[in-house]
Amino acid sequence: MTTPPTEVNVLLVDDLRENLVALEALIRGPQRRIFTARSGDEALSLMLEHPFALAILDVQMPSMNGFELAELMRGTERTRGIPIVFVSAAGRELNYAFQGYESGAVDFLYKPLDPHAVRSKVNVFVDLFRQRLELQEAKAQLQRAVSIRDDFMSMIAHELRNPLNSVYLQAQLRRKMLSAPRPPDAQTMQKMVERDERQIRSMVRLLDDMLDVSRARTGKLAIVPASFDLAASAQAVVDAIQEQARSSGVVLTLAVPETLAIVGDEFRIEQVITNLLTNALRYGGRQPVAVTVGVRDLEAFVSVRDQGMGIAPADQERIFEQFERTEGAAQVAGLGLGLYIARQIAQAHQGRLEVRSALAQGSEFILSLPLPAPGGAA
Repeated sequence: MTTPPTEVNVLLVDDLRENLVALEALIRGPQRRIFTARSGDEALSLMLEHPFALAILDVQMPSMNGFELAELMRGTERTRGIPIVFVSAAGRELNYAFQGYESGAVDFLYKPLDPHAVRSKVNVFVDLFRQRLELQEAKAQLQRAVSIRDDFMSMIAHELRNPLNSVYLQAQLRRKMLSAPRPPDAQTMQKMVERDERQIRSMVRLLDDMLDVSRARTGKLAIVPASFDLAASAQAVVDAIQEQARSSGVVLTLAVPETLAIVGDEFRIEQVITNLLTNALRYGGRQPVAVTVGVRDLEAFVSVRDQGMGIAPADQERIFEQFERTEGAAQVAGLGLGLYIARQIAQAHQGRLEVRSALAQGSEFILSLPLPAPGGAA
């Protein structure tokens, strides 16, 4: 996506209004904002308020001439970098040009002005200024990318360290138990295996999320559409996560129709519902979570509503970006990838994933999917 051209400011300084009007008409152009001043003091005030790509100064002005204004500009941090072009009606024999360059000017023009030369010089400085802004923006984006990379690597290390440490400690414990005079009973070993499986699934899901982000960014997120029962899929996800909800003290309820046939990738849709439920358990403050499946406005929908901390309006779009999380979520494990992946999956199904929330009033995430066309597949 191409960034629209940045509007660039040019300052004209002359004590005669007719000169300003003529020069402004000469250099006016698209994405270019012209400021005019009729004195040095007025010009300095404008330069302290706005960034300028170029200042065109008349040399012979009462009170403060162009050279004096240039000297003041060079003595102020905010204005010393503004290129100066002097304009004078005085003859070349006065050697004003030498004095102008001594004052730090980049060019000197004599009246009557050559319109083509003036436009060309202004265009050069406007383009240079715009390129400098683009370089600054590129530098800022690069610094942000490096920061995101560093944060990402830190989060990955943290998220993988916990389950890996747990599996390692379990392996050490198992070694000690096997070398003990009385080996562990089958029930104890079964619990340890189940604990290992949970930790391994956690790591696999983390790696799958990272792969899905890469696939989504390159347009290679795999979707295998087929007819399936959305109500049954939601029921299966809720059943699978119900034990986790009970262990967290969360009452998880489900309201579904008897059947709801749609066309889509059942695995991917269950991935979205699982993600929304996992987030509801994480951020729901141990309050009840309600899942609703139905039809509304000629679309199938899955709603996951919690009664947790809620999401500020300013964050409600940001949380769907990569590595973004709501304020106050730093203490909760996660990379900030789940909602990004979930929205990509919804969009790949020609659907939507939206949030309705307010601070301290909980959140409702709604997955909307198209219904099959009557009499045939979608």
